[in-house]
Amino acid sequence: MYRKIIYLGILICFAASAIAQESLQLNTIVIDAGHGGKDPGALGKFMKEKDITLSVALKFGNLIKDNMPDVKVIFTRNSDVFVPLDKRAAIANKNKANLFVSIHANWISKPSIHGAETFILGLHRNQSNLEVAKKENSVILLEEDYATKYEGFDPESSESYIIFEMIQGRHRDHSIDIASKIQDKFTAAASRHDRGVKEAGFLVLHQTAAPSILVELGFLSNAEEEKYLASSEGQNKLATALFQAFREYKSHYDAQSDVAKINGDSSKTVTETKSQVTPEVVAVKNRSQVIYKVQIASSATKYAKGSGVLAKFPDAQYYMDNKLYKYTVGDCDDFDKIKTLHQKVKATIPDCFIIAFHNGKRITIQEAQRISQK
Repeated sequence: MYRKIIYLGILICFAASAIAQESLQLNTIVIDAGHGGKDPGALGKFMKEKDITLSVALKFGNLIKDNMPDVKVIFTRNSDVFVPLDKRAAIANKNKANLFVSIHANWISKPSIHGAETFILGLHRNQSNLEVAKKENSVILLEEDYATKYEGFDPESSESYIIFEMIQGRHRDHSIDIASKIQDKFTAAASRHDRGVKEAGFLVLHQTAAPSILVELGFLSNAEEEKYLASSEGQNKLATALFQAFREYKSHYDAQSDVAKINGDSSKTVTETKSQVTPEVVAVKNRSQVIYKVQIASSATKYAKGSGVLAKFPDAQYYMDNKLYKYTVGDCDDFDKIKTLHQKVKATIPDCFIIAFHNGKRITIQEAQRISQK
């Protein structure tokens, strides 16, 4: 219990430092090539994850340097060296990065599985997400005195991941935004199978005081995908997709910051205006009680009737946030009822999650419960 209290304290400190490090303009990105040195990462038949991640990371960073000179690019490693997870996050925090991108490649026992996926910090919404997090977090076992350094965190224990819910809220929307853009570009620019945006408890993300994501470029366990990941053409296309997504994200990020600066509030959430409201839009009214919903999707474009999540949830409604269409089901002030609905929806959409509103503003579940208890 004592170790868990210390660990909680560390997370709170990171959350507090995130507030201090926010910048109105996106001027620094830290690119993290997963694994390295004595840690090869996933192993294919002829390729090592550490080599693929380094190559794509350097190509991605160089595209930013060549085309966006106003952005400072920092690599956690630019050669085949081992860098502990806490050091990777420390590099981002020390340089007050606005974005942290950790690049990886995957492996699974079923060789037919393929495609790219991007993770944000959160709970493992299903068993497969948990297994990915465990695999990537297990690198700490190669570090000296890891039990003390990470305050008793056990990468193999499901209980160690429960605490991640407490710190996922602040940068969640920005992380979802860049993750969604990356998945879109992986499909359009790199012809990758889209495995979507997911949540899991990655140590390297939770220690980073900025919007942060972990990208899985593909599966080394799939023979064709390993060839693609090993090829110069494949790596160039993946790096280009990452660059295109980052360029769009920066434009969106800076535009939001300009609006917030004019309004004098850099943390203000973008909400609906009258011009955005249609009969299909969920009315997030200024209701004094807390309202809970289950969010099932987030998209840069509006789904046509019968497409996307509307094919399975035709009555789903959406609200606008940061120019994203966020689809929800349910609308009630009873947390127990929304939890019941959440469990039902998870059978169809494993990555769905509960959100809350108060006076028309999106708030964290913790805030909602505090308000409800007053």
